[in-house]
Amino acid sequence: MRIPGLLLIMVSLSASITSAQAKTQTKDPRPLRVGVVGLVHDHIHGFFRQFLHRTDMEIVGIAEPDQDLARRIAATYPIKDVPFFRSLDEMLDKAHPQAVVTYTSTYDHRKVVETCARHGVHVMMEKPLAVSLEDALAIQKAAAEGHIQVLVNYETTWYASNHAAYDLLKAGAIGDLRKFVAHDGHRGPKEIGCSADFLKWLTDPKLNGAGALFDFGCYGADLVTWMMDGQRPQTVTAVTQQIKPDVYPKVDDEATIVLTYPHAQAILQASWNWPFDRKDIEVYGRTGYAITVGRDNLRVREQGNTKERMVEGKPLAAPNEDQISYLRAVVLDGLQPHGLSALDTNVTVMEILDAARRSAKEGKTIRLPEHR
Repeated sequence: MRIPGLLLIMVSLSASITSAQAKTQTKDPRPLRVGVVGLVHDHIHGFFRQFLHRTDMEIVGIAEPDQDLARRIAATYPIKDVPFFRSLDEMLDKAHPQAVVTYTSTYDHRKVVETCARHGVHVMMEKPLAVSLEDALAIQKAAAEGHIQVLVNYETTWYASNHAAYDLLKAGAIGDLRKFVAHDGHRGPKEIGCSADFLKWLTDPKLNGAGALFDFGCYGADLVTWMMDGQRPQTVTAVTQQIKPDVYPKVDDEATIVLTYPHAQAILQASWNWPFDRKDIEVYGRTGYAITVGRDNLRVREQGNTKERMVEGKPLAAPNEDQISYLRAVVLDGLQPHGLSALDTNVTVMEILDAARRSAKEGKTIRLPEHR
């Protein structure tokens, strides 16, 4: 359904600004030289399937200490000409990537960034940034000292529906933000068939930081921080449960986080118990709302309208359409990271998750300091 009137103008204007900003970037025609660090995260399969045959990216090396895992991956994808290395340092010294994409455990993110910072190599890792605020701040320090960019990849960053909801909010079409609700998760990593290599660290509180709390709580924390223009919450309250202790004895599988801001509230629902996969948000302004439906659509109702309508989000303008296009723009074209993938945003995400873990453990609301 087409968006009528003022709403169409607002969304079109925002899309035009995004497109104009993209066009100001110098388009470097060279393929980006990328190194892959780690193969224990199952998102590596999506990365290979989506990007392996792109001509604007060249995989110059893969670092994975588990040689059996390396052989299995090498036999699965057409990467026999890509050199494998046992360590990150060796890959950086011999393959000379311009950036690395990281598929290690979350616990290893700090080590990856600190190593790459010494070599001046940019880093993109899978969400979340780290297992603790301490590690997040160490990553931020290493990135600054090494003059590198650190990006965090979330699937939801590339959803047209999320950007359409953001545009409506920022254009004033639904008024100032009052309540934000995020639903993220699935039936559980074991239930959906995650690999043994992935499950080994995903269900380890040291290597993953927590269970569903970190695995899926990070999505909502990232999106609300973006919607709030980077503002940190005043308080964090979290409740976690082990609904399936026989399946996940070491970590939570159910989590709810409540964040308060001076004039808004956010509720982040993270679960390994949803009956179906979901990654959707509800954005309630003072005068209307936008509720995302999958990657591309959203339900919208504004003041004066008696009924909501379905709206289709516009395709994202380059270089915001996928993680490699964005990484290329940052590394080759000098785009300054902002919003969902940016390091500053994700340090705030880690402050939220760290406080949520403490809140659930101690059974009390955590008030964040005025300044970090």
